[in-house]
Amino acid sequence: MPAETHVPYRLTRMGVVMTPADGDPNEAEGVLNPASGRGPDGELYLLPRLVADGNVSRVGLARVVIEDGVPVAVERQGVVLEPDRGWERGVGNAGVEDPRVTWIETLGLHVMTYVAYGPLGPRTAVAVSSDLREWRRLGPALFRYQDDLDMDLNLFHNKDTVFFPEPVTAPGGREALAVLHRPMWDLGETKPGQGVRVPAGVEDERQSIWISYIPLDAVRADLSALTLWEQHRFVAGPEFPFEALKIGGGPPPRRIPEGWLVLHHGVTGTIDSAFSQQQKVNYAAGAIILDANDPSRVVARTPEPLLAPETDDERSGIVPNVVFPTAIEEVDGRLFVFYGMADSKIGVALLERTD
Repeated sequence: MPAETHVPYRLTRMGVVMTPADGDPNEAEGVLNPASGRGPDGELYLLPRLVADGNVSRVGLARVVIEDGVPVAVERQGVVLEPDRGWERGVGNAGVEDPRVTWIETLGLHVMTYVAYGPLGPRTAVAVSSDLREWRRLGPALFRYQDDLDMDLNLFHNKDTVFFPEPVTAPGGREALAVLHRPMWDLGETKPGQGVRVPAGVEDERQSIWISYIPLDAVRADLSALTLWEQHRFVAGPEFPFEALKIGGGPPPRRIPEGWLVLHHGVTGTIDSAFSQQQKVNYAAGAIILDANDPSRVVARTPEPLLAPETDDERSGIVPNVVFPTAIEEVDGRLFVFYGMADSKIGVALLERTD
């Protein structure tokens, strides 16, 4: 059945919280798309993507400055992750990009997913930390083979991955951790001539949000199981005009009375190449509600964006016309969303219920 289109939330711009530091080579091409978390000191931190010349990305750490209950600026704390592993670097490219961080209480850890821009292109990887400063890499994410899909998901580039903050019930009834991800079906980006290939049963070749699961008992026995994902399911694809080209996940899903709130991005325009800094696209923020008991099922979604690129900071930058939400945090009882602005700066918006 079609999902409902009423999602009782709105986003209101509150300003810019981070811009590139003059003279810092690590930020020469922008600061953007931050993860977030609370440190052991109780302070709120962003983990922004810092982009140096040549589109080489690192993950930084910055304490959020709050005035009158609103995030207004940051204090930089350095770099916490660099592309210093062989699989995070290629000939002429390197990067650890677009981190998403989820505090998973049952593990007592921050779990980061990030994009390793390595020899064959973008690949999701996982790291964990207890303090947001020291990160232990667990390695690239691996997709357990699933015969009914007639396809190995490890063949594809994958981005926009993020963990749920608490265990859910996986298909079959086991307690599991869940992760959203966004496979990229064009194998021609890896091996020219292969073209677009999709799993069995997938009729829409546009990039969409999928979910996978990890048995919780396996993670408790061996933390490296966080990289072995299974029971893959399609969740949501492009449906409305503002997401006509593709969609992808954003911040960690958040529990609300109706289920799980997922802020996502919808994209219109034309993609030149998976590896280029796009100039002909438009990214806007929407919202999806997933079922509380079955997070692979969409309950409702917004037919129009909650936030679209309208300000100069959102419309002009390394990649123009981008609003890209990646983190949600509570400050003094209110929810704030941090988002990338035109792949150049970081903005913040207030997330409020409308009923």
